[in-house]
Amino acid sequence: MAVMDAPPARTGSAGLIARLRAKLAGGSSEASLTRRLAGTIFVIRVISAGLAYASQVLLARWMGTSDYGIYVYVWTWVLLLGSMMDFGISASAQKIIPEYRASGAHALLRGFLSGSRWLTFAVSTLVSLGLAGIVKLLSPWIDPAEVLPLYIGCMTLPAFVVANTQDGISRSHDWMQLGLMPQFIIRQALIIGITALAFLLGYHLGAVAAMVASLGAVWIAMAGQMVVLNRKLADHITPGPKAYDVRGWLAVSLPILLVESFYLLLSYTDVLVLQQFRPSDEVGVYFAVVKTLALVSFIHYAMSATTAHRFAEYNASGDKARLSAYVAHAISWTFWPSLAATIVLLALGKPLLWLFGPQFTIGYDIMFVAAIGLVVRAAIGPVERLLNMLGEQKICALAYALAFVMNLVLCIALVPRYGGHGAAAATSISLTFETVLLFWIVRQRLGLHVLAFGR
Repeated sequence: MAVMDAPPARTGSAGLIARLRAKLAGGSSEASLTRRLAGTIFVIRVISAGLAYASQVLLARWMGTSDYGIYVYVWTWVLLLGSMMDFGISASAQKIIPEYRASGAHALLRGFLSGSRWLTFAVSTLVSLGLAGIVKLLSPWIDPAEVLPLYIGCMTLPAFVVANTQDGISRSHDWMQLGLMPQFIIRQALIIGITALAFLLGYHLGAVAAMVASLGAVWIAMAGQMVVLNRKLADHITPGPKAYDVRGWLAVSLPILLVESFYLLLSYTDVLVLQQFRPSDEVGVYFAVVKTLALVSFIHYAMSATTAHRFAEYNASGDKARLSAYVAHAISWTFWPSLAATIVLLALGKPLLWLFGPQFTIGYDIMFVAAIGLVVRAAIGPVERLLNMLGEQKICALAYALAFVMNLVLCIALVPRYGGHGAAAATSISLTFETVLLFWIVRQRLGLHVLAFGR
């Protein structure tokens, strides 16, 4: 089966419009489906970014600087720990589920669909209790105003982790809206709604109240997602016995967890190092630059989330030609939209930074330095997902680890002297190194060409 859609043979402006429509929405092939699903994910992430920005502005105004700072500190810990406490199962689900389907291992499939959620819930609950114990032990040295919000953050983690796991299961069935909307849209809207209601009713909206609202939002969104997911699975999976291969799940998941962990470290290194060496106002300007360019990374995220389980499916079926064509399609639809978005953002950079405040426009030239790494990285598309889905998790984790170490060393060397420009340069150099390394790994291990241009 051909993966790429054939464009209609027309000329002129009408033909151009027809071809554009065909590429963006037409056809019934995997390529067309992938573009539609990736577009859905991209729209969800953009709306989520707008809601997140609005919620942060409102909370900062309602809570005051001190309480808002405590809330951001605790919520950041929830985001970081919650993203890692599923042990990579949310990502490995996109490899395990297609392989079980392809091999006809229905008992193992049914076992994974339920057992993976129970496993992540049980483990995250135990870890959260341990973290609460650590907070208790360290409470004499912790700001008293932070202690209760940290406890509430621990209570939030199990639901956060289960929601991530359900996201991976949903993506594996092409249910992108079910996977992403509860976390990125519904949860943000609930946080805004609950805190706004408390504010209008005259309650003191401090860090504790904001964390309680976030706790409620996470649990409500996860529970609603679970109800809908269970109903959809009941319609698609025939009842029968269940088998559990926990050891096999973890063997696939833990190396992927390393990849995800090093990716998070790579994402935060520039800002964290900048905070250590430069004034807070410079950190704020750099953060505004990063947030402005986030639209480019949303494209990569959308394509990664859409394609991962198909990489595993085509590999499990042994259809190498189909896999190669689909990889080429995914890379092309990552790079060229990313390049276009980068050009638009750079052209509108000053007005966009001005929205944060007139003083933020001094970061405009940093955008050009930071954009280099994003464009270079987009040139090979979601190949980290390709490696993870085809059993090359360990070497992929090694590549990310080397890129993280390079970024850390370069940031420490460049940031003290060059500030935000140094941080952006360090990250772009590290992303370029990572891109070259991943390109070489895929070429050597899988024999695939993974560049958006050339052969």
